[in-house]
Amino acid sequence: MISEDALKSALQKVRWLVLDVDGVLTDGKLYFDNNGNELKTFNTLDGHGIKMLQSSGVRVAIITGRRSSVVERRAHDLGITKLIQGREDKFSALQELLVDESCRLEDIAYIGDDYPDLLVMTRIGCPIAPPNAAPPVRERALWITHARGGEGAVREACDRIMQVQGTFDSALAPYIGEQ
Repeated sequence: MISEDALKSALQKVRWLVLDVDGVLTDGKLYFDNNGNELKTFNTLDGHGIKMLQSSGVRVAIITGRRSSVVERRAHDLGITKLIQGREDKFSALQELLVDESCRLEDIAYIGDDYPDLLVMTRIGCPIAPPNAAPPVRERALWITHARGGEGAVREACDRIMQVQGTFDSALAPYIGEQ
């Protein structure tokens, strides 16, 4: 782990938050019904945090190793237009995602929980992990959230990024009657 000042410095630079799905936006469990349809549960706190972060000017993307129409729908509902599914090589996917964007790797925060996330996490500026991440992932994270994946970890990261960047109060203002 790094010092609080170093973490704040990394969070201050964040222009993109890139998310894994299983174990980050969800609890990491795979649910299937009797017809073989995949089900996923998403935390509404994470979703609202993503919307607030995007409104503050930070872009959000998803890169996931699995393909799921449920993830596509969730991304659409949250206004996330950069979505890459079915990719185990997440660093190549990240490079594809950024091909038309002017963003340096050090300006990216990434939340991951398992081995396929490591290549990205070791090459970007602000790797983040939930506490339920695999030990090698936690060891390489600059910050480990208090909340577990699927239980508000993404919201915690969104709020912290906005707090460090000085945009949290204005993002919160409409909800407490301040304009």
